[in-house]
Amino acid sequence: MKADGSSLRLERPRDVSGFEDLAGPFLRAREAENNLILGICSGLRAGEYTIEPYLAVARAGSEVVGAALRTPPYRLVLSNPIDERAVSLLVEDLRASSPGLTGVLGEVAASRRFAKLWTERTGRPHRLNMAERIFRLERVIPPRLVPGTMRVASAGDRALLGEWIRAFVLEALGPGEDASHADEQAGRWIERRSRTMYLWEADGRTVSMCGVSGETASGIRVAPVYTPSELRGRGYASALTAAVSQAQLDRGRRFCFLFTDLANPTSNRIYQRIGYEPVCDMADHRFDPADPDR
Repeated sequence: MKADGSSLRLERPRDVSGFEDLAGPFLRAREAENNLILGICSGLRAGEYTIEPYLAVARAGSEVVGAALRTPPYRLVLSNPIDERAVSLLVEDLRASSPGLTGVLGEVAASRRFAKLWTERTGRPHRLNMAERIFRLERVIPPRLVPGTMRVASAGDRALLGEWIRAFVLEALGPGEDASHADEQAGRWIERRSRTMYLWEADGRTVSMCGVSGETASGIRVAPVYTPSELRGRGYASALTAAVSQAQLDRGRRFCFLFTDLANPTSNRIYQRIGYEPVCDMADHRFDPADPDR
């Protein structure tokens, strides 16, 4: 996206309310593409994040042409679309305020541009950590029947959730990913302030998990979805994800959203079989330490 010749400026709202006042209509116009930013805003309103977020809105005259959000220590998330000039402004602003930035997630071209500029300005190499795709579901296609039932995770599941969240992070995002907060994250799921974790019970044991969080105006994000390796191939994840998605639609939501790893064709097929349709591709770039010889 590129606006007219109006001079571009970056505004830094003081809180999530100010951010939504400025950027909300712009983000909601493409709700599926911006579901992560919109969902994080819901989490901020619910008090889920203790560290002050980075909030930025790019404007050309009175027109919003891009936005970005970060909840430290996590990566920066770019709006889709975003004016390419706003990417440069964000890089300069974050060099001063967040030199330890770990990465950026955004539409493929915007994320690549940010990563390239970050490397040029900071000397920190970038690498593509994951090519992702956003999917949206409006109607569930029932999967094949498998034994089991869905239930909501409770306090007694905290240890199991911590174990599975840790395994999910390391498997989905790579062995170098920081999974040290898995137990803390399990506690957040149990608290259910703005998120709910569902479990699938079969043959007297818990066999799969599927969470929902990040509520938007019309939908909610589905993640993480995890089944231990020894229990895969039995249809548990499909059955649970379909049941969880249907439960969200039954509550009056129009959509469910999820992100997939394009390098995992199995999961992409599974989600499409139960009704998820592709929306757009995203790129997750990570920043390594600066080159000492630079």
